[in-house]
Amino acid sequence: MSLDWSALGQVTVVSIGATVAVVVIFTLGVLALSRREDSTDTGGGTAALAGAGACFLVCAAAVLYGLYLIIPQFHN
Repeated sequence: MSLDWSALGQVTVVSIGATVAVVVIFTLGVLALSRREDSTDTGGGTAALAGAGACFLVCAAAVLYGLYLIIPQFHN
């Protein structure tokens, strides 16, 4: 039995990269929400809310895709 070390390294790099990407996008969503609360004009608040919603939607899609990859019953 041999272990494919390059495949293990690829999985590690992709996992860490995806984790960092999701955390950064979620952080941008939280930042947009905080900017919305600080905004005095309604146009900036609406744009910040739309940006935050888009960031949270991308994070939710990434989590659902990860669950799809992990749960074998979805692959039938």
